[in-house]
Amino acid sequence: MNGACLCIDMTETGISVYPDQRPLEEIKAYIKLAGRYGVKYVFSSMFSVEGETQDVLDLFHALDDCTHEAGMKTILDVNHAFLKKVNASPEDLSVFSSIGADCLRMDIPYGNEQDKVLCQNPQGIQISFNASFGLDHIENLVRSGVDPKDILMCHNFYPQRYTGMKWKTFLETNRRLKKDGFPVCAFASSHNEPTHGVWDAKDGLCTVEMMRQEALDLQARLLEAGGCDVVTIGNAYASEEELAALQQAVAPVGDQSNNPVAAMMKKLGNSDDIVLPRAHRIRVLTDDDLCDVEKEILFDFFPHMDVGDSSEWIWRSRMPRFLYAKKNIPARIHKGEMFMPGDVVMVNNSYAHYQGELQIVLMPIVNDGTRNHIGHIREEEMKILQVMDERDALIFIQEKEERQ
Repeated sequence: MNGACLCIDMTETGISVYPDQRPLEEIKAYIKLAGRYGVKYVFSSMFSVEGETQDVLDLFHALDDCTHEAGMKTILDVNHAFLKKVNASPEDLSVFSSIGADCLRMDIPYGNEQDKVLCQNPQGIQISFNASFGLDHIENLVRSGVDPKDILMCHNFYPQRYTGMKWKTFLETNRRLKKDGFPVCAFASSHNEPTHGVWDAKDGLCTVEMMRQEALDLQARLLEAGGCDVVTIGNAYASEEELAALQQAVAPVGDQSNNPVAAMMKKLGNSDDIVLPRAHRIRVLTDDDLCDVEKEILFDFFPHMDVGDSSEWIWRSRMPRFLYAKKNIPARIHKGEMFMPGDVVMVNNSYAHYQGELQIVLMPIVNDGTRNHIGHIREEEMKILQVMDERDALIFIQEKEERQ
């Protein structure tokens, strides 16, 4: 299972396990369950485990074996002291190869020359560096000739409440990393009580503090929109319901070879090589009186995308109006003189040139009768819009009920 590159070409998912805290058979069952929901990576911390050196190595050898049996890869957290403990060094990682490790996450880097040696180890073990540590040393590593695509940048998780990263700092760090082509990993928290983790973690194990109390699937969608290529659950064990929601949150869009928007763009003279935008998922609580056309546009049309020149007042998905120009979208009365931030509206028959256009209200706008109110997006969900690129696409997911 060893290999020099994890080859991440879409948003993928991981779980974390703690073999020093739970029986291996219990962990193995959790890994198998996670595998059924598309999870690719198993993260665990080696340096936080106490005990005799050979006992620790045997423990993680067994973990690597059961991970590989499930068709998944391990990412093992280590530091300088642990490498010394197991008689390893940047020049010799053979002990990790002998237990089947796929990727080592260096909690603290060594320095340019030794880190370069680490990345080019003959055992073919993937190297990951701490994305929350500071990035100057990483940029120096790239200048020395190491390919950024071969290095997984993995953020910290924070067991102690109120100590996670600032959202702004997280986004700025990721933008810098993505500019240089690094894949990025960060952690989200399960709320499946009781959970466990390193250092007696009881309050989740997330990277960004503001996400600690959010539902797992929203954490995942925010992390993905914020530049993460791998979203890993930091604590254990996530529920099956959470694993299913996580899978849905980052699932690829699927085959778009017959997409009507792409066909229309080709017909208008664009290149035959049409690349549809990156898509993010956002939940919407819909009204009860939507007509069939409104439902179809909202949930079945792809891609809902803004072309980058919208105002501060609304986010616009314009393409539906070209394909639904002759469909009937009758006007409905909506109480209130204003539409408010988070409202999802659709232009109706009374403004025929734009009918079918879907819009998300960002600042209060006048309800002039040309738009039907079709749903609402919660404030927490609206953060997706704030962090994704202007020309990225949205996929709307049905919010089942209003959350308190």
